[in-house]
Amino acid sequence: MKRIHFTAEDLARTRVAATIGVAAETFDTVRLAQDRGSGLAFRRWRVAVRGRLDERVAPVAALTPARGPVVDAASLMGDTASLDEAVENLMAAPRALLRLELEVCDPRSPHRTWVQSLMDGDREPRRQLAAALRVCHGVTVAPYWGGVRSHLDEVRAGYVAAMAEGGVGALLAAVCPPMVRWRPPVLEFDHSREADVHLNGRGLVIAPAMFSTQQIELLQAPLDPGRAPVLAVPTGDAPLDSTLWEAADGSAAPSLDELLGRTRAAILAAVVTGCGTTELARRLRVSPATVSHHATVLRGARLITTRREGKAVLHTATSLGLALLGRGGRPGAL
Repeated sequence: MKRIHFTAEDLARTRVAATIGVAAETFDTVRLAQDRGSGLAFRRWRVAVRGRLDERVAPVAALTPARGPVVDAASLMGDTASLDEAVENLMAAPRALLRLELEVCDPRSPHRTWVQSLMDGDREPRRQLAAALRVCHGVTVAPYWGGVRSHLDEVRAGYVAAMAEGGVGALLAAVCPPMVRWRPPVLEFDHSREADVHLNGRGLVIAPAMFSTQQIELLQAPLDPGRAPVLAVPTGDAPLDSTLWEAADGSAAPSLDELLGRTRAAILAAVVTGCGTTELARRLRVSPATVSHHATVLRGARLITTRREGKAVLHTATSLGLALLGRGGRPGAL
């Protein structure tokens, strides 16, 4: 069991976030794909990704064993929803942070030589990990990110509503009962490792996690002790709606091309899963300035939203944009 101790200052600084980050969610999918006991909610997803996680994702799999501790991807790559920014954070991560986070890896792992090189700060293992992360994300997360993000937003909205109606105490009482128990001034939850955590005025960030189903985790930045820890709360078996796992195919219908123009239609289809300007430019083989121009038009038409995620911006289709494309992000009839 873990116990989180709050002061009045901690309660005042407690907030909710939309996601633990695309990198952490992607890492969690590797373990989830191996866990056949995770329930019905992910059965359709598991069938869809089965067999597609090949040797190209081995570097990610090496850091996410089926059992035991896993690497804290959120600490290494941030809580950004932009995959490009997550990769940038990985490539820029201090060697000391890599060593701290990778110490949890099983030394008996068949990848221990590669893991040791990664810990030593070698650039090639970082590049290999970044490439594997992109491949894994493309298989397990990107095709479903529009629905996943909508689900996470709904969970977050529930947390915000609880806090608005009853304050932080009501929020803490509403977080994943009975797994989490609020016994003022202590929040406790079942965990394989016993610990007492004193926030000491930092506050707490509560974030829903889609693909982490095994247990609640407290994520802390080891090189930034003044930063608020993040309580990653699994959303459980709530997403039984089969449309959640309808993959977006990333193409636009000819009629939509005629309505919006080919580039704008392609941008709208691409941002169903959430996408940054640089990544869009690379995918569509146009300049970032062109992407920015068309994104401004789509945003003005309320078909996409744009928000800043750290150093980058993230474009996401709105409900109106999804309706224009068709349910699940596929082109629909006009």
